[in-house]
Amino acid sequence: MNLELVECERSAGGLLRVFIDRLPVPADQPQPFVTVDDCERVTRQLQYVLEVEGCDYSRLEVSSPGLDRPLRTPEHYARFSGSQVDITLRAPFQGRKKYRGLLQQAEEEGSWRLVFGEPGQEQALDFKLDEVRDARLVPVIDFKGRKNKPAQPQDQKKPDGDQTP
Repeated sequence: MNLELVECERSAGGLLRVFIDRLPVPADQPQPFVTVDDCERVTRQLQYVLEVEGCDYSRLEVSSPGLDRPLRTPEHYARFSGSQVDITLRAPFQGRKKYRGLLQQAEEEGSWRLVFGEPGQEQALDFKLDEVRDARLVPVIDFKGRKNKPAQPQDQKKPDGDQTP
């Protein structure tokens, strides 16, 4: 189906939640998003599979992982290298468990680096995936949707001669 299973969780009352994402595409192409149609296709397929396998659930929810997508596998970390992430460590390091910074691959194989702090005073935290309790992308929201295009002048006239607000 050209989709990836990101996470699956069971909740009280028989709720089964499944989070899916599109497989990554080459960097020169736009990254596609999970659509409602994708969720519907996966829901229908899972309903058949879960019935055949005899899995007990009362409600099934299929959705995208959201803007604050969790990072679970080394492939997720590699895919989102260069992005801002929130990391929660299993054990505190220098009195802290939570860090936010730029994710990078470290020099040592199997290690990752989080660069954080003020410009000119950056610090780096190297870690392995087994030291991480939770890692999520920092949501990036563009409310304007203009992709850095300049705003249109406010004094343009409407066809009926009124000024735009």
